[in-house]
Amino acid sequence: MTKEKILSLIAKGEGVDVEFKESKGKLNRDIYESVCAMLNRHGGHILLGVTDSGEICGVESAEALIRDFLTAINNPQKLNPPFYLSANIVEIEGKEIIYIFVPESSSVHSVNGKIYDRNGDGDFDITNNSTLVGNLYLRKQSSYSENRIFPYAELSDLRADLLQKVRKRVAKEHPWREMEDFELLKSTGLYKRDILSGKEGLTLGAILLFGKDETIISALPHHRTDAILRQKNLDRYDDRDDIRTNLLESYERLMAFIAKHLSDPFFLEGDRRVSLRDKIFREAIVNLLIHREYSNAYVAKMVIGNDSVTFENANRPHGFGFITPDNFMPYPKNPTIAKVFKEIDYADELGSGVRNLFKYTKIYGGGDPKLIEEDIFKIIVPIDGGLVGKMKGGKVSDQAVWQVSDQVGDQAAPQATHQVTPQASDQASDQADDQVSDQAILKFCSIPRSIEEIMKYAGLKHRSYFRKNYLTPLIKQGLLKLTIPDKPSSPKQKYVATKVKNED
Repeated sequence: MTKEKILSLIAKGEGVDVEFKESKGKLNRDIYESVCAMLNRHGGHILLGVTDSGEICGVESAEALIRDFLTAINNPQKLNPPFYLSANIVEIEGKEIIYIFVPESSSVHSVNGKIYDRNGDGDFDITNNSTLVGNLYLRKQSSYSENRIFPYAELSDLRADLLQKVRKRVAKEHPWREMEDFELLKSTGLYKRDILSGKEGLTLGAILLFGKDETIISALPHHRTDAILRQKNLDRYDDRDDIRTNLLESYERLMAFIAKHLSDPFFLEGDRRVSLRDKIFREAIVNLLIHREYSNAYVAKMVIGNDSVTFENANRPHGFGFITPDNFMPYPKNPTIAKVFKEIDYADELGSGVRNLFKYTKIYGGGDPKLIEEDIFKIIVPIDGGLVGKMKGGKVSDQAVWQVSDQVGDQAAPQATHQVTPQASDQASDQADDQVSDQAILKFCSIPRSIEEIMKYAGLKHRSYFRKNYLTPLIKQGLLKLTIPDKPSSPKQKYVATKVKNED
């Protein structure tokens, strides 16, 4: 959330989706009631360090307040079921305030055993009002296809290895790491009890995320994602992956299909190498999977053409027309699935995907992406005319290094600057020819290889450039290991890929 948008929220004042809390030295006791009410209603924005009248007073010890807040909302004895939010510090008028975005949840939440709903600018306790509680459960169950309960599905219908994979990918202090399978599913809202029908069991979200393939097809026979390359054979396809598996491995297969068919030019953001391809298509693929309307049998697809990549999926629209960073309001279509993707770092904060698509696509593809909100949601990413278009001939010309400042704003696509290296050095040549991916190097190093062998395979000549941009990052990530770890500079030193890449 930008400073300008926060100021516009403050100017708007408190309402059903905006709440101010002074929280100068400590958290307001009723902040959790507001979180609960917004999760149960339509989501909203909470600003700590702002008075009820909209005056910016700031907070003290912002980082400590955030730690206390996150600890509480991850505690099922406080907020049940827990919901994993994030909080950001923003400086305005020389004072620190804390911004918390609360999406609508697909579960019914309670705080200290009480259920809260949102009305106007207030939170009210509906625990003892059976009609309001019943309506809340009914709305949650009917609003999200991920909530459909399968009472006869059992833990044996899920893949234990995928649940373990999630535990490995979350942060070290994350509570999921210590939970048993059933406890994890229940705490995330992937196991539910419908108080209206009495049904209890695993949800469609649990089956889509962790189910065995046969379980998924039994629960959702039309489940399918089509990955298609259509550049020469326009009537059919040049390559295709028919994906009918869980969402975690669907994500990985779609990313691999993109990596197989689209180049990833060398690009610097400040002084840090960034994969434009991953930045862009990670967001589009995540949207394809986590915001799909799964009750609709429309086949989701990703089609790589000559001048664009198109994504289509069934949708339950909230408004119609083109989406831009200026008019976009985050609205999770499957909040629980989205939450799991975020916690394992397959997705970023809700709403960041639109900003990243507009930020990086102009450089990569030469134009803005098109995001179209209709019954069939579409994302069209151009791939001809930008930096990737220059790669189609085999390399970026003029020994170019493409860079963008770290100071790029969220809403405006950055302008790439073309820098010509004055010396025709090996390093400049390497930067110009740099097309090899980390994945390709790891595959080549499935058996021990010397640095000379790896550089020759990658087509690179400058040793320090190779070490800085490839070798050292892969070793730090634990993806490559030294065969003689006690003597890093040994002339007999070789490097071999670990199993980390496959496990992730």
